[in-house]
Amino acid sequence: MNIQPTPIKDLIIIKPDIYEDERGYFFESYNFNKFSKHSLPVRFVQDNESLSQKGVLRGLHFQNPPFAQAKLVRAIKGAILDIVVDLRKSSESYGQHFSIQLNEKNKQMLYIPEGFAHGFVTLEDQTLFSYKCSNFYNKDAENTISWNDPDLKIDWQVKQPILSEKDNRGVPFNTYTSPF
Repeated sequence: MNIQPTPIKDLIIIKPDIYEDERGYFFESYNFNKFSKHSLPVRFVQDNESLSQKGVLRGLHFQNPPFAQAKLVRAIKGAILDIVVDLRKSSESYGQHFSIQLNEKNKQMLYIPEGFAHGFVTLEDQTLFSYKCSNFYNKDAENTISWNDPDLKIDWQVKQPILSEKDNRGVPFNTYTSPF
């Protein structure tokens, strides 16, 4: 497992060791001992999965404390542009975002600590997205920052995304008071 830091503190790209032969491939998508060795939080309590057509945008979602979630995200099939926004007030990168393409070919994962809003847009049809969460989902604690917030200036690389009602009602970043 190769751990690669990003420009945003505590946000980590994980490149698994992939073993390939004529039969296909094998890799560990999560290993408690290896995560512990790299001082990454290792307690995940919920796994989630979504299947989406090309152009579906989900986000920017997060859970407010005390139900905040760290996540380990990856694309099992297809491809996504994954986006995170730092909501930690004391962070040097507060309000900044990071993007990375995760896909079935590169098999990379992104570790997202608590205190980040998360979203993604699918770049291929039938994209299967999976993520582990460090805390259980709590509907009353969920929140959404507007995906097209003018202050964040995120390039989603899609002109007319397919959105849910929830994602159409995200709050502007400059009106959100972060508890992180």
